[in-house]
Amino acid sequence: MKIGLIFAGQGAQYTGMGKELYDNSSRAKEIMNLAGEQVKEWCFEGTKEMLRQTHITQPCIYTVTMAAYEALLEEIEKQDSDLLNSLEIVGLAGFSLGEYAALTAAGSITDIRKGMEIVTHRGTWMNEAGLGEDGVQRGSMVAAFGDRKAILDCVDDVKEDGVLQGVNFNSPVQTVVAGDKESLERFKAEAKARKIKAIPLSVGTAFHSKMMAPAAAKLQDFLMDCDLKAPNKKVYSDITAEDMMKGAEGLDEAGVSKFIAELMGKQAMSPVYWQEIIENMAADGVECVIEIGPGTTLCGIVKKIKEDMLTLHVQDMESLQNTVKTLIENK
Repeated sequence: MKIGLIFAGQGAQYTGMGKELYDNSSRAKEIMNLAGEQVKEWCFEGTKEMLRQTHITQPCIYTVTMAAYEALLEEIEKQDSDLLNSLEIVGLAGFSLGEYAALTAAGSITDIRKGMEIVTHRGTWMNEAGLGEDGVQRGSMVAAFGDRKAILDCVDDVKEDGVLQGVNFNSPVQTVVAGDKESLERFKAEAKARKIKAIPLSVGTAFHSKMMAPAAAKLQDFLMDCDLKAPNKKVYSDITAEDMMKGAEGLDEAGVSKFIAELMGKQAMSPVYWQEIIENMAADGVECVIEIGPGTTLCGIVKKIKEDMLTLHVQDMESLQNTVKTLIENK
């Protein structure tokens, strides 16, 4: 069976995430211990409002996601040592923050501690980029449901001089719009008039919009010194929906590291083409996707794009064991 691995993004967080895996998987426990006591406390005991804060959310989700990934590998080895060799992993993709987990799983980020450092900085810088002079967040995001063109036409008609963009192209019927709060209010009012459903998201600022430009610059500079490697499997880029290494052919190791750093810096302020990623996975023969990390949001989105694609997930012991059982039955 051809597999695609997909990694959770911001917004999937919940109180207690990772606790079952920590208590039952030695490899998950090792990952979460590496993250430190503060991150574990946030994950296991953090309130909804606390976990919504970008500088907290990002290291927490990355940590739990990598713990879930390691728990999956451990459970596969325990249940069927030949299973891993029989699985054909076509490629990996991560939704926004999740792309860093995908890069770690694919060996581009070689040290999980370095990955934790990267996403901690990313969360801090993106949070700062969204603050006004008064220290209050000036941006947010809403999920809009309807035809993509109709939603983008609505954005164009009301954005005026503000920040307002379509930033997450999730499925044929869902586009996420980000912007400053005044522009988003105009959008929501106009969307209602046009019978476009718009639901506010539980995020701290206007991710993947031009508001994130200061964070993108800082992140790119930091990534330049992270010695990023070429992934050992195909990673679908959020901003192109294609193999992220397309265009890097012939580069030496230093050139590859610079190429990925520039791409991932740009990612913080660029739209995520998730619908196209899943469509490209399907075109590459992927029959099943496994969502790794907290929540099942991505599985739900996949079903809206490719209804016949098998979706599995790993976020706790029940989902972990069900996933491995299904993989064994279908090998």
